[in-house]
Amino acid sequence: MTVVDSRPPLPGEEGAEVLLTDRGVSIAPVDDPGAGRGPSWLDEWLAANASEVVAWRRHLHAHPELSRHEVATTELICDVLRSAGLRPRVLPGGTGLVCDVGSGPRCVALRADIDALPLAETTGAPYASTVAGVSHSCGHDAHTTVVLGAALALASATQLPGRIRLVFQPAEEVMPGGALDVLAAGGLDGVERIFGLHCDPRLAVGRIGTRIGAITSASDMLELRLTSPGGHTSRPHLTADLVHALGSVITGLPTLLSRRVDPRSGTVLVWGAVHAGEAANAVPQDGVLRGTLRTGNRDIWAELEPLVKELVEALLAPLGVGFDLHHRRGVPPVVNDRESTMLLRAGIEAALGEDALAGTEQSSGGEDFGWYLEHVPGSFARLGVWDGVTKQKDLHQPGFDLDERALMAGIRVMVHTALTSLA
Repeated sequence: MTVVDSRPPLPGEEGAEVLLTDRGVSIAPVDDPGAGRGPSWLDEWLAANASEVVAWRRHLHAHPELSRHEVATTELICDVLRSAGLRPRVLPGGTGLVCDVGSGPRCVALRADIDALPLAETTGAPYASTVAGVSHSCGHDAHTTVVLGAALALASATQLPGRIRLVFQPAEEVMPGGALDVLAAGGLDGVERIFGLHCDPRLAVGRIGTRIGAITSASDMLELRLTSPGGHTSRPHLTADLVHALGSVITGLPTLLSRRVDPRSGTVLVWGAVHAGEAANAVPQDGVLRGTLRTGNRDIWAELEPLVKELVEALLAPLGVGFDLHHRRGVPPVVNDRESTMLLRAGIEAALGEDALAGTEQSSGGEDFGWYLEHVPGSFARLGVWDGVTKQKDLHQPGFDLDERALMAGIRVMVHTALTSLA
């Protein structure tokens, strides 16, 4: 467990146990944005365990683990679930797990991702990452804590209308994503619908952004390697000008794609790295170009790989260079179906009130939750984590942190959405 000690309350803290994390950091009481909205067992569980919930999140935040190496994270989740009498099943790869709460033939799933990013943290928080160059700057520590809290709250209920499957997924931050591991292990077998939340630092705590249709985009990676005999820059006609060829693809491929793909699809190619040569007066023999290709349209995503190859061949044919194109398909768009999204909105309203409902735009970012929606219907929403006061810091930034009241809001939304879906 993450909370290993307690201390007597200080003046002004009477009536509540004060919990300490494993780094000796005290957990101050955290407000619950949906307090009193019921059901009574959920109100009681959150009132009794709010500090423990925050302690879980801070422990996970301080001890991040990279994709497919989430061993300690998996062990912690298992320990907490077992402490509530639940029986988690670790995935064959050794990280990530699934666990059912309740009984009956009908089942809905709640998903969290558990991995961290290879990014150094600069928040200076007392619970900041203790692992050099690794941090939870995408908020997966919060996602894990929300579903873990929902699991224990649901386990405290005297009766549930069916089964809720908790999916703690590894390796969301790498392509093609750990969602495929869950599916291969039968993690969605028997599941009717699946729901998930992702931190959104643009939304204030207590607000949840939903959208019918595509909410994220497909994301592929391109790597183009060019080869040339090389030579002297004074005699480019005697060789193949590799740097010029790279430039032709850099500018030409995005332009050609914009004329061959429906502009309403949100298809965008952006180069992130280019390397070739050292000397100003030498034509290099090799070079490499890397970038990401994204689209918000599932059908267009299926057509992009052969189209990109055709256009690269056309651009390079007159230039005499050799090339090797590696098109690594990533994840499909997350496309929320209408019925699941309406159930999720009903869960949000029951959990936090009508004012909590917010719209949200489609993102060009990728999210492997889309793989689940290739198999079962579901909906993915954005959890407001901004405190409304401090400067907003985006995901995947070293200074990203969140308002921990969002944990309580997320737990309530997940619980109410599961109950609404099974009702």
